[in-house]
Amino acid sequence: MKNNILRNRFTALALCCILLFAAVPLPQAFAAPGETDTVSDTSDTGSDTESTDTQGTDAAGQADNTSLFAAAPGAPALNAQAALLISPDSGMILYEKNADERRYPASTTKIMTALLTLENVTDLNETVTAEASDFENVTADSSNADIKQGEQVTVKDLLYALMLPSANEAAYMLARHVGGTYENFVNMMNERATELGCTGTHFSNPCGLHEDDHYSTARDLYKIAYEAMKDETFANIVNTVQHKMAKTNMHEERKIYTTNMLIFSSYAPYAYPYCQGIKTGHTSQAGNCFVGYAEYGDAKLYSVVLGCDDQSAEYPEIAASFTDTSALCKWGFENFISKTLVKQGDTIKQIKVELSTDTDKLVLTAKNDLVSLMPKNLDIESLTQDPVITAPESVDAPIKAGDVIGSVTYSYNGMDYGTVELVALSDVEMSPVLYYADKLSNFFQSTIFKVILIVLAVFFVLYILFNLTFGGIRRRNQRKNLRSRYENTNYQRRRRR
Repeated sequence: MKNNILRNRFTALALCCILLFAAVPLPQAFAAPGETDTVSDTSDTGSDTESTDTQGTDAAGQADNTSLFAAAPGAPALNAQAALLISPDSGMILYEKNADERRYPASTTKIMTALLTLENVTDLNETVTAEASDFENVTADSSNADIKQGEQVTVKDLLYALMLPSANEAAYMLARHVGGTYENFVNMMNERATELGCTGTHFSNPCGLHEDDHYSTARDLYKIAYEAMKDETFANIVNTVQHKMAKTNMHEERKIYTTNMLIFSSYAPYAYPYCQGIKTGHTSQAGNCFVGYAEYGDAKLYSVVLGCDDQSAEYPEIAASFTDTSALCKWGFENFISKTLVKQGDTIKQIKVELSTDTDKLVLTAKNDLVSLMPKNLDIESLTQDPVITAPESVDAPIKAGDVIGSVTYSYNGMDYGTVELVALSDVEMSPVLYYADKLSNFFQSTIFKVILIVLAVFFVLYILFNLTFGGIRRRNQRKNLRSRYENTNYQRRRRR
């Protein structure tokens, strides 16, 4: 009977322990594998994979199937094998054709060469002496600025020679000057391309002369050109028709001219007055290429065309890359208009403020003007009446005026027309009393506090069960000892005496 009572008490004790520990929430580190949050490590390699797996007859591995998109009707029929037209203000793509297809970029490569030069050379009046190695890979019939071995030319003049007549020897001179070696400079080119988000580009030389593993895409060339145009010197150079190279130790002062026929002569019927650069390119493998930039009023457009014929249908004296570019830009400016979606300081949203006695509301305003290119027939109210606002429901004080709290995106029919950051309109001071009260409240609601309570409860229950179980055993043993002592014959004999 006593053994059964003891066994029942131990069983009750074990069940209590199991139930209590089952109630304790498991920390994330010990959660079951199927219950943990996971992050996919699959990278977005769609463009590269398609370019690799769908190689057609082109040497660069382009796809045979044409991928075409136009954001408005009436887009021009292009001669180009790949093309892109984009609004830099909003990042909106107006037109694209095989924009992620790997193609040979020819001398549009020199945009990257110029970008790295301007990023790494502080004094453009430094001189570079032409060496024999600068001419080793330059064929006699390729574009040049008639620089001689041993001639000393400033970096500035080399940049003009690079971007106007597309001088290949200038590219190698700048590469050696900036990178120390040609190989190191090419590594710099590829590293910079990766930094800019280029996923379909690999450079093998600084000038764009043909090599099988030297390729890029229309989208990547836009990214490189967009970054380069942030430099005022670069923007001025690529919009220059002619430049006087300073006298050198081997040449008198001489003029060099741009290969960009859209700006070469304002009187030519094919000239495009809104074009402001950037770079031409041509090899037999690449065809004719052109990366362009145009402005019309407040609107800005970047264009890229690759793989064009040597003659355009309308003007046989120039390459189709020029007429494709002007046709694209004209269509863009005619069908899209630059509109201000929101102005700096416009109130967008109010959210709650915690931990402050000054106010319980915070006004969020646009950090800057948002100007976007959009179809002319699109009503701006359709965009602004229901924007996508990304902001918390509440924020904790303290807050400084101008702190970025969120963002607002304007879109219509699945097309994003621009995003602007939201900032706090005013300062909001924190209340120390509310701050520490919130900290205390959060502690009492925290998992740690709940675990502490459960652990204390477990110890309390164990203590009670221990006393109930082992205390009873101890008392029974005491009574048993007393009875044994009483029943002892010697004890009885002593008591009778």
